[in-house]
Amino acid sequence: MSIREKISSILFGSKEEPPVQEEGGGSLQPEPQEEAAPESSPFPAEEPALIKLTAEHPLQQLYTIRRRERGGLPAPRLCLDEEGVLPPEVVKKEKSRLQGAVRTAAAFRLKSVQNQNKNAEKARQKKAAKGEDGEDPEKKPAGMDAHPWIFLSADKLFAWVMVFPPTGQGRELTRELLHQALEDQGIIYGLDERLADRLAHDEERYFHLFLIAQGKPAFDGKNGNIVDYVPRVVERVLQVDEYDQVDYTALNLIHNVKEGQEICRLIRPTEGDPGRTVLDQEIPAKSGKEVPLPKGRNTEISKDGDALLASVSGHVEFTGRSFQVKPVLEVPGNVDFSTGNIKFLGDVSIKGDVLTGFTVRAMGSIWVGGVIEAGSTVEAGGDLTVVKGILGDGTTTVRAHRCIFSKYIENATIYVRENLQTDAIINGSIYCDGEVLVRSGRGTIMGGRVWAAKKVSATAVGAKSECRTSIALGGLPCTNFEREQVRKELKELEMELEKLECQLDSPVKASLLSKVRMKLNTAELRLQQLEEDLIDIKAELKDRGEDGRLECGVAYAGTEISIGDEITRLRHEEHQCVAKMVAGEILVM
Repeated sequence: MSIREKISSILFGSKEEPPVQEEGGGSLQPEPQEEAAPESSPFPAEEPALIKLTAEHPLQQLYTIRRRERGGLPAPRLCLDEEGVLPPEVVKKEKSRLQGAVRTAAAFRLKSVQNQNKNAEKARQKKAAKGEDGEDPEKKPAGMDAHPWIFLSADKLFAWVMVFPPTGQGRELTRELLHQALEDQGIIYGLDERLADRLAHDEERYFHLFLIAQGKPAFDGKNGNIVDYVPRVVERVLQVDEYDQVDYTALNLIHNVKEGQEICRLIRPTEGDPGRTVLDQEIPAKSGKEVPLPKGRNTEISKDGDALLASVSGHVEFTGRSFQVKPVLEVPGNVDFSTGNIKFLGDVSIKGDVLTGFTVRAMGSIWVGGVIEAGSTVEAGGDLTVVKGILGDGTTTVRAHRCIFSKYIENATIYVRENLQTDAIINGSIYCDGEVLVRSGRGTIMGGRVWAAKKVSATAVGAKSECRTSIALGGLPCTNFEREQVRKELKELEMELEKLECQLDSPVKASLLSKVRMKLNTAELRLQQLEEDLIDIKAELKDRGEDGRLECGVAYAGTEISIGDEITRLRHEEHQCVAKMVAGEILVM
């Protein structure tokens, strides 16, 4: 039984053959055969590079004709990658092209063979009609020589050969015949000479596909790259330990460098390596692209041009497109009469406290190892870290244009553009355009007002004594805070203007009036701009539906929650609650 019959019997079952009748009326039962060992699978694993040929395929018909003429012959096999050396994407792409091309070539060869056979038959019939019996030994029947058929890949990097066998008295495949066919196609690069020599004598040289030539693929060069020694993005999220505590001394928000220290290094692009087709044509390759070093303020490029160096000692920071080094002002003790008020363009590192009545302003980040005391003012263009906390008296103002990290906040006004993280807030006035996180340590918000644009998350809000604690969500806290500050400034300027107008006329009065009026006009323009910004941004936030939310472990009675124009006051203690706006109302769950 053939393999095809075995498969058919497994899929559809087989009919029992009738017993063979003996001449004496008996029957002969077929002899029992030994049971074959069970196969693991009735179907062989499919080869992705193999072309399947149907019985009606022109190549199969040519194979049948050849078998009739010459007897036994290996079955046709068209496999693009017998050795398993080609990329899968090449096999997948060329397989569909090969199927169409080999059918066309085989059909043309089959038609030629059929026409030749018809002509030979007509010639024999004419001879028979003339009464000429027998064949002239000097006149041999015509035939076709073996024909090497070449198949080129679309990118001309690979060439395969399949040889059609000769017919009649045609010549068998020879090395010269194969080389002539390759030369006619222009295939002169990457030839497999050993295979070409072997094919002339190989038993499977006909109806089999062979990879006869391989070109050299082109390789594009790699683009240049930058290796950073300082992170471009600083994570500003505090890590809480197993004791629910935060180490504010180890935030690593400031990366100090010394003069001449490398900030990043340039990896040069590489040149492309051109390839070559089997037709001996060059395949161009692209070279990698140059990448510029991100040079910013207080940085310089090394002499070899491969490294970015710090030209001064300070804190290195990536600002959108470039690294820049900000000078760091080191204050070994407290900010007091020994230092005076501090205004600095870079970063400030204070080992001690900021004492009452003193001001610290910096364009960069500020790190305070002690306490910010009552009556002081601190403003940071970057992050603000206060290791021991902020202890105010109602007049303390702290601003940060990024994030604030503090052990605790008490009786202080806080303005923060991004996120605020602390262990406790007591009677504070907080304006935050991001999230207020009070989950570590005590995790308490008690008294005062906390206004966050996105979220307030705390362990406890309010107190059992029902002290008034206000939580406002959504909107534009920092912009509203600036508007209130400008309004306050306007009132002060108007009062000062009234006092000056009551004075006697003098050159000094005229000079002071001019200055106050200029400040007044500037403040009015600033207030008008803030009002317009508030209207535009409020409309945008309303379309987005961003109202903010409160998450807390316990919210005590007396806590006031406001979202937009809606206000609700808790009358009972709520545990594991979430407050948010639902269908125009504040829902506490």
